[in-house]
Amino acid sequence: MRLKLFKKLAVTIGIVILISMSVIVMILSIVISNYFSNEKYAELIQNCESVAEITLKDMNSSNFERNIYNIIAVQNKVSNVDTFICDNKGEIIVCGCDKYYNSECSHSFGTINNDILDSASKEYFAVNNFNDLYTDAHFIVGIPIKAADGTKFGYVFSSTSAQSLRNLISEIFKMYVISAIVPIVLMLIIVYAMTYRFTKPLKLMSVAAQAMSRGDFSKRIPVMSDDEIGELSISFNNMTNSLSKLEKMRRSFVANVSHELRTPMTSISGFIDGILDGTIAEDKQEYYLKIISTEVKRLSRVVESMLSLSKLESGEVSLNPVMFNLSDTIVDVVVSREKEIEGKNLTITGLDSLEKTFVYADYDLIYQVVYNLVDNAVKFTDESGEISFSVSTDSKFTKFSVRNTGCGIPQENLGNIFDRFYKLDKSRSTNKNSVGLGLYIVKTIINIHHGTVSVASKEGAFTEFTVNLPLNRVKH
Repeated sequence: MRLKLFKKLAVTIGIVILISMSVIVMILSIVISNYFSNEKYAELIQNCESVAEITLKDMNSSNFERNIYNIIAVQNKVSNVDTFICDNKGEIIVCGCDKYYNSECSHSFGTINNDILDSASKEYFAVNNFNDLYTDAHFIVGIPIKAADGTKFGYVFSSTSAQSLRNLISEIFKMYVISAIVPIVLMLIIVYAMTYRFTKPLKLMSVAAQAMSRGDFSKRIPVMSDDEIGELSISFNNMTNSLSKLEKMRRSFVANVSHELRTPMTSISGFIDGILDGTIAEDKQEYYLKIISTEVKRLSRVVESMLSLSKLESGEVSLNPVMFNLSDTIVDVVVSREKEIEGKNLTITGLDSLEKTFVYADYDLIYQVVYNLVDNAVKFTDESGEISFSVSTDSKFTKFSVRNTGCGIPQENLGNIFDRFYKLDKSRSTNKNSVGLGLYIVKTIINIHHGTVSVASKEGAFTEFTVNLPLNRVKH
């Protein structure tokens, strides 16, 4: 994965660099070409104007041809400018080349094209080989030779090779190609380092994800930076911790539910078989049938808790809020657990002082919340312990709490007490068969009502659950 990403980044950045440098070279070439052309044009036009002025002054001289030749020959040698003069018909009169006075003069090519002469009547400027006069492209300027009264006596042309411009552009291109090697090499090194830095956590995440798919949640990603990659590593580790925790709770849940279902089913099956095959005497059958009934009810509670959890999590439960007295609901739940309360010789306080407190909520769901909290208190209160209740109302919430004495909950476990499938260390609990769904169901129901539930506890002293229901009416 790292190599693939490296190739993609290297190719992408390389293309960007090449395109950028190509655009820069193109723009620079155009700028330099225009500047160079303007400089040559100014030089050649000045040269033509000087020759035209001298020609007008000296054209009636007996040594006109020789004098003009000497002048433009010097220009040719000093400035490498080729200058020649033609008449109005385009025939060469004089030029500045060394071979002008013999038949090998290159300017003896014939007459100049009429189109060129027409352009030169004002001002001619071009970059070409001037009707094959030159073997390569030249900057060429031509102007008319005119007297003050407008009489035209001919034309003067000056040219210089354009090869110097091509050489300059070529050198610039070579310079950029050579200079591009350094940033490209640096780019490859930087891209490699960045790619390694970026992809190492991703590679580790891939390995960890594959391990998680096999049920191994031990892999963690080292946080190597405080940027987005570091945040991703932290989030991945948090997700792994949550999944690991959930997996442990799931396994515990499966084990507990299996125990919850297997134990009563084994008892029920054994007692029924004993009654059917006569192993259990008729005078004891009623006793064992009561045990079977108790076990069936126990199974029913387990299944009911699981079904309630499934409905709450899937959103199938719709609220049916009504106005009811919360204090009466608490009393009804406590009365329904009278047998268990008396069996442990528990003391109940606070019921007689509960004032009428009406709430607008789903009665059945709130009843289940109260039942689960009372059931939890009865289970974890020591023999001859105490359970107390209180209900109050402030400007925003109706609050009720259930407090019981007993072993309490360790501080390190308080943050997990409302997690689904969560159970305290069984060695600390007198209730060995709880599946850890009751408090999770309480929290889910209260969340649906837009309320809150909290817990406070001190080891060896007490545990208190507090529920806050909003005073504003719950939406259907």
